[in-house]
Amino acid sequence: MKIFREELLSVSVLVAACIFLIPPAFAKEKASPENTVDSGSFGVFNGEHRVATETFSIAQGPDGSVVTSEFKSEQGEQKAEQSSRLELTPSVELREYTWKEALPEKTQATVTPNDTFLIERFSVGDKQHEQNFLLPASTTILDDYFFVQREILAWKYLHTACHNEKGALGCPPGQKVQFGTLNPHERSSMAVSIEFGGKQKITIRGKEQELSRFTLHAETGNWDFWLDEKFKLVRLQAEGGTEVIRD
Repeated sequence: MKIFREELLSVSVLVAACIFLIPPAFAKEKASPENTVDSGSFGVFNGEHRVATETFSIAQGPDGSVVTSEFKSEQGEQKAEQSSRLELTPSVELREYTWKEALPEKTQATVTPNDTFLIERFSVGDKQHEQNFLLPASTTILDDYFFVQREILAWKYLHTACHNEKGALGCPPGQKVQFGTLNPHERSSMAVSIEFGGKQKITIRGKEQELSRFTLHAETGNWDFWLDEKFKLVRLQAEGGTEVIRD
């Protein structure tokens, strides 16, 4: 398989500047509080049926990055609506993560770092609870329903696996990197790994595209996902059949 060396050339700009791991296509843009790195929506499909939509935005500024997302699902009389906000420091460490559920119930949770711990404060009914995790601030948030967070993890993989100390760039097929993650919905932590599978031609909405394929390995099941030439997340597919496609 061909190593996509030329496409990752501008990643060195990000490494040198130690800024948020944005796609190379945006590396030359001047950072500002209003600089939107990526935005759009994902459709969530069960077979041919669209069951949910996630609308997201990733913004970068001199003080760090903010990833916001809104998830909505409506199947018959059952409706679900959740939102999240992930704040990262310029060194891509967690500053604060919040998620809120408006439907079918109202609840919310916040995760913040404290020394060697991550602290999750959440509500169940009218009661407030707190749970500590012995995890560093560099832990990746990988929550349910917010698929844009998989894109953030993919960029971390590119930064970690696709360059070396000599400045050579490229993702060797089969290269695996492990990451620590926290799922605030489940209030559980888990180690996952990402593996690059090379270039692949796939058809999305009747149009054939050549994309970079990766596999996210986790105890709860594997996900295949594909990035385009600008390193935007285009498609995810779970072992169980759930498919997520960028609109």
